[in-house]
Amino acid sequence: MAYNKQGGDRQGGGGTGPGPAARILIMEDEFIVAMDLSGMVENLGFAVAGPFATLAEGLSAVHRSPPDAAILDVQLADGEVFPLADELVRLGVPIIFHSGHADGRLLHNRYPGARSASKPCPSDLIARYLREATAAPRRAGTAERH
Repeated sequence: MAYNKQGGDRQGGGGTGPGPAARILIMEDEFIVAMDLSGMVENLGFAVAGPFATLAEGLSAVHRSPPDAAILDVQLADGEVFPLADELVRLGVPIIFHSGHADGRLLHNRYPGARSASKPCPSDLIARYLREATAAPRRAGTAERH
């Protein structure tokens, strides 16, 4: 279930300079966490795609318009996020895993370029990861490395 009533993107109010804001896909099935992440992303000046609570919604959104980066909870309402993460890697979209249900070492082995933050984590860590992820050019077939 998408929490965004319009079902599309929401533009942050902070602005990051001229041109369109980078689009950040948010995959999160916990409503409060989804709203908190969305507000933080918008306050940083990014556009929010989502948030989406199901793998099906996320895959549909990515196929319509790939984001510039993604924040992914591992356990979604309809299963694990890994098929979507695999598609994002194929497209060269940087990934930030934000989950309380994941082993960071296993994530790093499967997605060596992805960043990982366990819930709960300081918002400045997610902000730093987003700035790093959107600063580097995207390369199809590779994950963002740090």
